[in-house]
Amino acid sequence: MTRNGRTAAAPDPGWPQGTPLVIGVAGGSGSGKTTICASIVEQIGPDHVALVAHDAYYRHRPELTYEERTRVNYDHPDSLETELLLAHMKDLAAGRSIRQPLYDFSRHLRRPETVLVKPRPVVLIEGILILVEPELRGVMDLRVFVDTDPDMRVLRRVERDMRDRGRSFDSVVKQYLATVRPMHIRFVEPSKRYADVIIPEGYNRHAVGALVSTVREVLGRSSRV
Repeated sequence: MTRNGRTAAAPDPGWPQGTPLVIGVAGGSGSGKTTICASIVEQIGPDHVALVAHDAYYRHRPELTYEERTRVNYDHPDSLETELLLAHMKDLAAGRSIRQPLYDFSRHLRRPETVLVKPRPVVLIEGILILVEPELRGVMDLRVFVDTDPDMRVLRRVERDMRDRGRSFDSVVKQYLATVRPMHIRFVEPSKRYADVIIPEGYNRHAVGALVSTVREVLGRSSRV
């Protein structure tokens, strides 16, 4: 069967029947979302949790030159192929594995290879703009916003982009002032109103512990774990 130009796989034979518990983890760039999601996966177990990153779905724009791609506003919702993510969420809910894109942030292009994500009883969606999109919010059972002070977020972003994404200090600062900060004010911060849970100051051990306990309780009641 073909859907949106791609072939839908058959349900994974190891998939425990039942709709997964979908948790969205949002917050500004550098807020600590990735650390929190990694902690949830570690505590609940990778056999029970699938992690899907929204920023893996940046649009592939090979028709643009590198210089043109550097001028794209990657902090605007239009820069992400959210429709593909939504299609992938439907596949995971139906028990089908997906091939998540792999994005090369140094070249601003998708890589030819993909990442296999298998269906799990819990699906985490992580990204700065996931609470902005109404359709994406609609697939979530629990919406979390990581609320971290701007000075901490910008320092973490500078460190991450220089260390992991091959960026220069000047380019990180330029992007932060040109798009990251204004788009945070325009889109990310207002999306906090849609959160069911707000975690203050990035990785808050007690808040994350309470979230993990809630997930375990829900999964235990539904016999998904």
